Amino acid sequence: MGAGFSGFAVENNGPSKPSLGDVPENCISTILTYLDPPEICKLARLNRAFRGASEANFVWASKLPSNYKFLVHKVLHEDPENLAKKDIYARLCRPSRFDDGTKEVWLDKRSGKVFMSISSKALRITRIDDRRYWTHIPTEESRFQTIAYLRQIWWVEVVGEVEFEFPPGTYGLFFRLQLGKASKRFGRRVCSLDQVHGWDIKPVRFQLSVSNGQQALSECYLQEPGYWVHYHVGDFVVESPNKLTKIKFSMVQIDCTHTKGGLCVDSVVICPSEFRERLKQL
Repeated sequence: MGAGFSGFAVENNGPSKPSLGDVPENCISTILTYLDPPEICKLARLNRAFRGASEANFVWASKLPSNYKFLVHKVLHEDPENLAKKDIYARLCRPSRFDDGTKEVWLDKRSGKVFMSISSKALRITRIDDRRYWTHIPTEESRFQTIAYLRQIWWVEVVGEVEFEFPPGTYGLFFRLQLGKASKRFGRRVCSLDQVHGWDIKPVRFQLSVSNGQQALSECYLQEPGYWVHYHVGDFVVESPNKLTKIKFSMVQIDCTHTKGGLCVDSVVICPSEFRERLKQL
């Protein structure tokens, strides 16, 4: 029994087996470039080697969109050369506002794709300053904490534009609207539909035009009272990297044979077209 025990001790003193910590950091970093950012962050918790490898600039440079330098200047107001690529990615994934807080941009954490939301306060709304027709309402249901609410009017016209450097890809543009005015009562959400009328008589016309000549037009009746709906205006394609794209968009219902009312205008959303099904989460 003693011989057996001593033999076990000898084996235990032999050469140690290779471990994950023995893999060179530059090899680990190269492997990490093939993974999504959330997966990289999980592996960084394994040990010191993986944590060091996950800090490599070239790992996160491969995840950043082609317009990241523009984004850092535009929304972070910093020089991208003074920031680590991992820090840039992390900060751009958090929604950042610009243009006096009326626009917000962020990256999808997994894909690095660019999303944008434009507040109702950045839109030109006919007679928005006349409280007989429109009013701004504070609400927790908007990422901008405020919406434009239409009481009643004959002529509805909402127009906006944005000039921005989007990475190459196909994007969709949507109006986020709701029929009815939501509020809280005894801690529960209720939606008043008393002033909702006129939207089932004629469709609303949505339109967009892009500085490179692309155009889109769609018409639909506003539906689903009491729920926020993203109405698809159209898609546009960005082909050239590092170039400003100017987009003009509108929604109108100018049939003056009847009044319209009870409409909430929250924002306009621009996102990669493949993320259309995820809009309800925004």
